[in-house]
Amino acid sequence: MMPSRIEQAARNNAIWCDIVCRAHGIPGEFHDSLWMNRHPVPRFYSNAVTLSDQRNALAQVAHIQALLDSDLPGNWSVKDSFCTLDLADLGFQVLFEATWLWRAPAPIAPHDTDPRIRWTWVRGESELAEWETAWNGAPANLSATKEPRLFVPALLADPDFGFLAAYQDKAIVAVAIANRTDSVVGVSNIFTPAAGNDAFWAGCIATVQDRFPGFPLVGYQRGPELEVAQRAGFERLQDLRVWIRHG
Repeated sequence: MMPSRIEQAARNNAIWCDIVCRAHGIPGEFHDSLWMNRHPVPRFYSNAVTLSDQRNALAQVAHIQALLDSDLPGNWSVKDSFCTLDLADLGFQVLFEATWLWRAPAPIAPHDTDPRIRWTWVRGESELAEWETAWNGAPANLSATKEPRLFVPALLADPDFGFLAAYQDKAIVAVAIANRTDSVVGVSNIFTPAAGNDAFWAGCIATVQDRFPGFPLVGYQRGPELEVAQRAGFERLQDLRVWIRHG
């Protein structure tokens, strides 16, 4: 049976989490009902992502309990992709909620983009370092951030995913990540200026579609960005919830 749209989106997200962890030498594990990682993971990433709904809740909780029993240090989180788990009794608190999105492979109208903005794919290590500086929100003239590198050069080797940068003149003014899995492409880490948000999203989508033609796009957003995504043609699917446990 064909996985549901939410299952495809959740699996895409879990695979990207695993890709980032593997690039740092800490691969995770895929089980029938969730992806999990028994090691401290890079910042902003969860130690578990559920891949199916409440029918597998008992198995999911058992895996999460195994993570609890491993005494992971510090704060760590679980992405409940279907909003079906109650982890409060295990010592978790809700960090945030968001909404899964799906966009059919319909083209972007040329007039929706801004001709002054040039979206391009990051090709080399120095570009990736510049991209991450912009992603962190640091001033453009800084070549490094105080935090350890999250997106390491090894991530540039696979043609199924890539880093997008939007240039205005010679400065990066917006960023995003795209990763292809199975029959969908995930679009995440979209950071744009507040002004002209819709045009930035349109340019990003058009660039991703050019590289991965015919693929639906998936992802999740919350707050004002959720409304921008909908105006860009994304359909709301279902909410997700991220739980955090403080170490």
